[in-house]
Amino acid sequence: MIAAQITPQDRQLPLVVINPNSTVAVTDGIDAAMEPFRQVPDSPEIHCFTLAEGPPGVESQQHVEQVVSPLLSLIEQHQGYASAFVIACYSDPGLHAAREVSAAPVFGIAECGLQTALLLGDRFGVISIKQTSIPRHMRMVRALGMESRCAGDRAIDLSVEELSDKNRTYARMRQVGAELRDRDSADVLVMGCAGMARYRDHLSAELSIPIVEPTQAAVALALGLSRLPWFRKIG
Repeated sequence: MIAAQITPQDRQLPLVVINPNSTVAVTDGIDAAMEPFRQVPDSPEIHCFTLAEGPPGVESQQHVEQVVSPLLSLIEQHQGYASAFVIACYSDPGLHAAREVSAAPVFGIAECGLQTALLLGDRFGVISIKQTSIPRHMRMVRALGMESRCAGDRAIDLSVEELSDKNRTYARMRQVGAELRDRDSADVLVMGCAGMARYRDHLSAELSIPIVEPTQAAVALALGLSRLPWFRKIG
């Protein structure tokens, strides 16, 4: 869904979550994953946006570069109307550029998801959408200095649009998650796409392993840190 326009009359500045692809079903899944936060008393509103200018899925480096300009424009349009921004794409497109233009903190779900995984296990595995995503993910793992804690990254080989096929997607995620656990010795998994959010609870229970849904991880950090008076901006 595309969130309503934020107004400066809001009593408490909301947190803005941006899906950089144009698939509304992905944004709907992200929005549903925000429900645990909305049940917390006095929690700020969480507004989920779909970037209409984005591709159906951010599945290549070309897609990553393509969404940066409209993503920055959307963030600039809402300066002063958000306590923090979350870029809900596992490639963290435009993260560092967004931190340059935003007065509010900006969180990337891959960075936050991986950092959260380190708190839950010794070695993490990533469930990716496509084989071509893996080199991009591994560049980020290296940039964050996490190579020694990365057990592996395996793909379900489905597009973002195909994630709406629940039975097929879940079967592939279960297979890949089990391989990461049993073959690669991962003791915590990270979902490598925001479009996987709806499958987290069932998959974690079936595989008996902690699974990080990265948008939830980023929002949890954003909600907590944005309330600290000394925390204004990162990057």
